[in-house]
Amino acid sequence: MSRTVVVVPTYNERESLPGLVERVRGCVPDADVLVVDDASPDGTGAVADALAAGDERVSVLHRAGKEGLGAAYLDAFARVLDAGYDVVVQMDADGSHRPEHLPAMLARLAGPGHPGADVVIGSRWVPGGGVENWPWARRWLSRTGSAYARGILRLPTRDATAGYRVFTADALRAIRLGDVHTKGYGFQVDMLWHAHRAGLDIVEEPIVFVEREHGSSKMSLGIVVEAMWRVTVWGIGALFAPQTFSARGRPRSAVRR
Repeated sequence: MSRTVVVVPTYNERESLPGLVERVRGCVPDADVLVVDDASPDGTGAVADALAAGDERVSVLHRAGKEGLGAAYLDAFARVLDAGYDVVVQMDADGSHRPEHLPAMLARLAGPGHPGADVVIGSRWVPGGGVENWPWARRWLSRTGSAYARGILRLPTRDATAGYRVFTADALRAIRLGDVHTKGYGFQVDMLWHAHRAGLDIVEEPIVFVEREHGSSKMSLGIVVEAMWRVTVWGIGALFAPQTFSARGRPRSAVRR
């Protein structure tokens, strides 16, 4: 049987974390949870430790400080790959990613006798997906950012900036994580671009994204501008890069829905 771990980065998420972990454990009881805390000043790390003390399937990776979402995920991916997990989920800690979508996402992965996908994107912008409690400006920004990344990098996904994702361990190895250097929110596009260039089979599963109930969003105009600048640089560089193929000998994949 596949070993699955749900990676949850945290920074000042003490109010939302207990409820999220409880929901994850209820929806996928055979999965482990790894909380990755960047020394949250609100005490999220201590809350995570208490959760781990009460549930052997919950563990905590404490990092020295806030170094960005990408850095937290890369540290976590290295740890869970070394631990021998077969499936790795990335999920926000603020409750915006509903754990109730996870069984359907996991069902679309490749496995023994099941020619499924290497990467599953929890997508807001495919039929059946959506967002709740977002103002029109944020909807426009998210759709525009995804469309821009999709166009300049020739990505086949409708939701290029989605943060709710499932990878097989083999997919993470194929991406060559040492080549992923983005630390901020551009990390999501960076990972997807590397997965696409590695020829991985990517699918989008519709989800409904819910605005956080606790705390405040860490998104800012500066973060968006930085991410778009990086995407532009990658797109220009890709014009001079050769076509890449997966280990299966397939060209870069199209996304199935």
